[in-house]
Amino acid sequence: MILGMLAMTIYLEMNPGPWQSVNDGVMGGVSSGRMSESGGSLRFEGQLSLENSGGFASVRRQVDQDLSKTTAVRMELRGDGRTYQFRLRQDDRFDGVAWRAEFPTSGEWQTIELSYDQFIPVFRGRRVPGAGPVAPANIRQAGFMLADKTPGAFALEIRSIGFLDSAGASQPVSAPAL
Repeated sequence: MILGMLAMTIYLEMNPGPWQSVNDGVMGGVSSGRMSESGGSLRFEGQLSLENSGGFASVRRQVDQDLSKTTAVRMELRGDGRTYQFRLRQDDRFDGVAWRAEFPTSGEWQTIELSYDQFIPVFRGRRVPGAGPVAPANIRQAGFMLADKTPGAFALEIRSIGFLDSAGASQPVSAPAL
């Protein structure tokens, strides 16, 4: 008898409603960013500005699912050649430590897989020594940020965001119907 492990993937719904914008206006900047719907995908888009000591645009949402058995996140997306961050937060607070992992994009659809050990804890762009690794059971928020110090328009299309257990990591899974 052969026993195999079943891969578990927990997907976030592809709806712009739960996403909230948090841009550099909180510190005097003038960048803009928002999440919208675009042809069955989500679209994180806006303008990055370095004026008034700004330089970041972000969106985030609450995560209500139990992610305690997950080890990675897999996203199907198409960017604009810029490097974005996927960010996780382990509380419901507006401000505080976030765990970030950067990923480059191209003009083509691509699958990005980030294991939790690739995420580093940061607070306002600076590393936080001693914050520890991502604790999957404590993940309460997920989001995207652009902070590449390059002013101008940006766009990141997202077809799926799935959290994977160890059996599902680095193995192909089909994206849910949009």
